[in-house]
Amino acid sequence: MKRIAFFLPTLHGGGAERVTVNLLKGMLERNISLDLVLANAKGPLLNQIPKQVRVVDLAAGRVVKAMLPLSRYLQQHRPFALLSHMSHANVVALLAKKLAHTNTKVVLVEHNTLSVEKSKLMRAKFVPPFMKWLYPSADAIVGVSKGVAQDLELQLGFPEGKVSVIYNPVVDNDLLTKAKAPLDHPWFQKGTPPVFLAVGRLTQQKDFPTLIKAFALLRKQRLARLLILGEGECRTELEEMIQMQGIAEDFALLGFVENPYAYMHNASAFILSSRWEGLGNVLIEAMACGCPVVTTDCPNGPKEILEAGKYGVLVPVGDAVALSTAMLQVLETPVNQDALMHRAMHFSTERAVSKYLELLGYP
Repeated sequence: MKRIAFFLPTLHGGGAERVTVNLLKGMLERNISLDLVLANAKGPLLNQIPKQVRVVDLAAGRVVKAMLPLSRYLQQHRPFALLSHMSHANVVALLAKKLAHTNTKVVLVEHNTLSVEKSKLMRAKFVPPFMKWLYPSADAIVGVSKGVAQDLELQLGFPEGKVSVIYNPVVDNDLLTKAKAPLDHPWFQKGTPPVFLAVGRLTQQKDFPTLIKAFALLRKQRLARLLILGEGECRTELEEMIQMQGIAEDFALLGFVENPYAYMHNASAFILSSRWEGLGNVLIEAMACGCPVVTTDCPNGPKEILEAGKYGVLVPVGDAVALSTAMLQVLETPVNQDALMHRAMHFSTERAVSKYLELLGYP
């Protein structure tokens, strides 16, 4: 069997990492030999990697230092294909392939919108020029939404159609099973106020300050609660803001949670307040759990997922008043859960795996 390898910096709990875990599980069901190559084998998702997957720890520290170890891996193991995720890792993957002089097919997966990615890291200045130089040598480039693909083509000067679109593998039987797991949290007992849920890293991208302001406005009109699952550098700032808004009793930051789907299944509504996305996996996960959704109409993904508002409410980015109004509206409007769940299946692991194997020309 021809081996397929995946390359990632680490397995911390972000969207690209969860996508990789789902693709690995989906490909295993087709009896494909798989490697997961990590610049550093660390992160809370490590324990979700199936034991049939060979985990290769390059122990490189920073991703840029993984170039030589990755090149050696390609020379020694010669996988049929290497699927690399995230821009800085993609650049390293292409350089490693050049050094290795092997026939491994390299497929690059872009998870975010290049034109609006506002990383404060030093690499943010250096990676785009390398992308422009190296990406044409990839065997294929994938955008996780139409918006991401089109933006990448525009930013790197590629012809239309150069970047393929494959939606993320978000929904599988494991997610649907975990959604029904018991949830031991006092806020979800019968007779308690409605609970709004948000899930994501506590970063500038997710714009939780706007969500907190929107919730504070809503709380002046009715009793409700807000839960955010996730960890990140903005935690202290958000905790201070919650105190200033006077909503501490009705708000909780729970950090990283092993099973967010049980929360999605039980929440009154799911809120995505992002300034930008690549696709918006958590939005799809919430829909698969039958949870009504409200989201910013950010670039890119939410409008595609919701088919321009057919399956949920879209509001302008950074508009706390509009978000608050939509949150109130979703509490008072019955939602067809079956329709939400049916739409979410458009983003199934099975469909994504088929698309990737087709792109690779995998036998």
